Amino acid sequence: MPDLPASHRLRTGRYAEPNRIYLLTTNTLDREPIFADFALGRLVVHQFRRAQDLGLAKSLAWVVMPDHFHWLVELENCSLRKLMRQTKSLITRAVNLSRSRGGPLWQQGFHDRALRREDDLVKLARYVVANPLRAGLVEKLGDYPLWDAIWV
Repeated sequence: MPDLPASHRLRTGRYAEPNRIYLLTTNTLDREPIFADFALGRLVVHQFRRAQDLGLAKSLAWVVMPDHFHWLVELENCSLRKLMRQTKSLITRAVNLSRSRGGPLWQQGFHDRALRREDDLVKLARYVVANPLRAGLVEKLGDYPLWDAIWV
């Protein structure tokens, strides 16, 4: 096997299956807390909604943390690689334009976990949206503005 960076080795042989549910996570470059700014966090939310409107993936639950996001999706007419590349690229463009800055916003790659059909989706969605509570950013979930789930 060629000596590839770890993020590439993780995806060797990985097959993105339409109608499969995935938990996707990606971090900002150097874990910079860009999305502590609510307005910038809303730019991420806009891209999640755009991906759904385009029929790329159905958003089941998500949370935008200051330096990363978790996105529970049902993949539709797209590969994981294309979905994440397009989403991260459009978020970067919007953030850079908004802040009059240039350069990269994200660490390379992303983490994905394919869920088995028997996995408890509601339980996983609760775990995703409870991230701000576990991180100590808020005392009540309703106090954190950048999350959603179809079950709520």
